[in-house]
Amino acid sequence: MSPSRRSLLRGIAGAAGLSVVGGALLTACSSSSTSPGSGTGSSGAAGGPVTFGSNYSDPGVKAAFASLCTAATASTGSKITINTVDHNTFQTNITSYLQGTPDDLFTWFAGYRMQYFAAQGLALPIDDVWAKIGSNFGPAAKQLSTGLDGHQYLVPIYNYPWVVFYNKSVFAAKGYTVPTTWDAYLALAKKMKADGMIPIAFADKDGWPALGTFDILNMRINGYDYHIKLMKHQIPWTDPGVTAVFQHWAEMMPYMQTGANGRIWQDAAKALETKQAGMMFQGSNQVAQQYVTDGAKLDDLDFFVFPEINPAYGTDYMDAPTDGFMISKKAKNVDAAKAILEYIGTGAAEAGFLKTDMWDVALATGLSVPTYDAIQTKSAAEIAKCKAVAQFMDRDADPAMATAMIAIIQKFIDDPSTGNIAALQKSAEDQAKAIYTS
Repeated sequence: MSPSRRSLLRGIAGAAGLSVVGGALLTACSSSSTSPGSGTGSSGAAGGPVTFGSNYSDPGVKAAFASLCTAATASTGSKITINTVDHNTFQTNITSYLQGTPDDLFTWFAGYRMQYFAAQGLALPIDDVWAKIGSNFGPAAKQLSTGLDGHQYLVPIYNYPWVVFYNKSVFAAKGYTVPTTWDAYLALAKKMKADGMIPIAFADKDGWPALGTFDILNMRINGYDYHIKLMKHQIPWTDPGVTAVFQHWAEMMPYMQTGANGRIWQDAAKALETKQAGMMFQGSNQVAQQYVTDGAKLDDLDFFVFPEINPAYGTDYMDAPTDGFMISKKAKNVDAAKAILEYIGTGAAEAGFLKTDMWDVALATGLSVPTYDAIQTKSAAEIAKCKAVAQFMDRDADPAMATAMIAIIQKFIDDPSTGNIAALQKSAEDQAKAIYTS
């Protein structure tokens, strides 16, 4: 997925003429260079032309996606026209795009955000596709592709872990060791600060990056089940478990890069890349892609999973968001679109995609990708160790709640005091009550 795939616009949900999804205020879409017309989801000619709406606008993943579509054309005989839109614009306009004249196929995200459009009747169920490709995936991948009605709506292509990155050369030169516990993590951060480094590179200008820090602290302290219940508002935001999350984060704040609310994640990654910072907690397909884009030495980059806090949960969980592809309900050529998804849902297709994509990992079971670099190989291994993986707050929670939490967490970053934590928890709970009961 593109590095900023969760860019969420801040504002007041429910403003006149706007709808909310994926944490964004959605307005009329006018970005696509080609429109497929206003089909009604009827079958078209197998092997006929298909249009593919894509938010893969960053150079690396855009090239990987183009290669995937070329291979899909060779396999199915369908000519694919890719309509690429800047990822932020694509996600901001996704509802009006799907309600208007969408492409036959479109890139999107697994989990709640897929389920949202399926429930709105804006996506086509593809159970028949899954009947053919199901054996290529494990049960978790299928579940992430399944709507609330029990039908499948998405074919996944990859995922990636949120982990703590560092430069091997810095750790070797300074004699640092990888921490496995919370106390060791803070002790290492303290040592880095004493050595004149930024211990933890950090940015949250776009709002979404800090959601990942909340997620991992919550899963490390309270476990996966608690985290998912909180995302569904089955646990109140004023619960002591949430207080513990913010208290631990407040302990970490003295070691995190200051001014985060005015910094984009790419600039934080550059601080790590230039060895001004010692560590950075972020998605692997973001940090690794930044290194590749900048021509930095990827072989110096390494990571470790976020350390254990509560021994009851250890390091059993992480965020590992999954991306994939869907068919719009208004698709003009359904038969060809399904044939393309059948191809994409094969190990061969995933392996081909990852020849160009050097930061994500495949989801097909038993897949051997000879082009994997060290980061991808380790990413796949660490995800496989998890007892469960979350999809990131803006996918696991109601999109409006994720938007609310962006503002709340940014206020916490500005003031992590105990008194402010209590006020922010109350604000989160008040908004959750309005969002989940509306």
